Amino acid sequence: MSRSSKPHEIVERALELSTADGCVVIADEHSSANLRWAGNALTTNGVTRGRTLTVIATVDGAEGTASGVVSRSAVTADDLEPLVRAAEAAARGAEPAEDAQPLVEGVQASPDFTDAPAETSSAVFADFAPALGEAFARARAGERQLYGFANHELTSTYLGTSTGLRLRHDQPGGTLELNAKSPDRSRSAWAGRSTRDFKDVDPALLDAELAQRLGWAERRIELPAGRYETLLPPTAVADLLIYQLWSSAARDAAEGRTVFSKPGGGTRVGERLSPLPLTLRSDPNEPGLESAPFVIAHASGDDASVFDNGLPLPPTDWVRGGKLEHLVTTRHSAALTGLPVAPGAGNLILDGGGERSLEEMVSATARGLLLTCLWYIREVDPATLLLTGLTRDGVYLVENGEVVGEVNNFRFNESPVDLLSRASEAGRTEKTLPREWGDWFTRAAMPAVRVPDFNMSSVSQGV
Repeated sequence: MSRSSKPHEIVERALELSTADGCVVIADEHSSANLRWAGNALTTNGVTRGRTLTVIATVDGAEGTASGVVSRSAVTADDLEPLVRAAEAAARGAEPAEDAQPLVEGVQASPDFTDAPAETSSAVFADFAPALGEAFARARAGERQLYGFANHELTSTYLGTSTGLRLRHDQPGGTLELNAKSPDRSRSAWAGRSTRDFKDVDPALLDAELAQRLGWAERRIELPAGRYETLLPPTAVADLLIYQLWSSAARDAAEGRTVFSKPGGGTRVGERLSPLPLTLRSDPNEPGLESAPFVIAHASGDDASVFDNGLPLPPTDWVRGGKLEHLVTTRHSAALTGLPVAPGAGNLILDGGGERSLEEMVSATARGLLLTCLWYIREVDPATLLLTGLTRDGVYLVENGEVVGEVNNFRFNESPVDLLSRASEAGRTEKTLPREWGDWFTRAAMPAVRVPDFNMSSVSQGV
């Protein structure tokens, strides 16, 4: 079974080889293309291909159903049967799985299940690369240096089960990160974009944005730690709320371990989290942010179950009109908590704010800070979801509606849940790239958010 073997044939053969009571096979066909540049010149580019096969075996016993999961890359014909047997051996040697459920069935097959996988190539940069070269020329003329990378990935996932599911999803995803520096490296500015195909990103616009920020940074102002009215751009809002979503497993909340635990027992579902009419949601069919419409789980955890593979994913409002509507549940944790089934999905959107752009929000600011992005975010206290991290690549002081200079960086201490309760304004929702979590989560749309008292806990000397 060579690399040229069709993924659906690999899935079918693995299911045929299975002797377990239940079996799930996931074949992921990966391809990627990338460009890197430094000092206004391309440095490297490349294209990669790969395949990962995951076999999940389930074995019924007197005390319950156990599962075994084995994943391997570059699987050949000789590797396939040992892989299936390894998953079965893992299941037979395991304790009954706490999240055991009947494997999903009755989902209509994907019409393209037997088609060849989709693949990306350097052709995805056909229009972008020349535009980037023009941006290099403008940057040289403006005495600034551009650094960064562009990456495009395409993963075709084939999911088959012993209960008859045959599902397939093609997931494109691209990221662009562009950093501009002054010749002496004393000033730095960053911009990033998420894209499906690089047809909606304009290096010229990004370079102009970075040039403006480097200009702002020509004046340096030192500020002490403290609480400041702060404008969080969409990328920073995305980083905070993605972590909130990752921390919203229903079972953890019901067991009293998270910020979504209700004092005295239960969860905070139904409570108002924000005075603003904000809705935080996931929708596999969101235009421009499309993601898998069914569960793809390579392992079980607090917020995912291998037994749920193939379960359809409807649109889900996590917060609706400012009120906590859902926590992340598998079928198992939904039964434990009495909450509706609501698996996590591959995108996140916050809307319900106003129509003002970030620039218009700056113009309406008497005095405050404008951030570029957040970095090195870490959890301090799960009970409050207190996070700490650093500002990076530009914090700017706004006075009387205008940016008057760059200030020093800070370490912050904030909880995204607490921020939602204190936010005084949200602007227009737009697609954005989370800076911190962009390697794992790229499909997000967020507004800029105004917080009247963002906690800059200490000064940071980094740029």
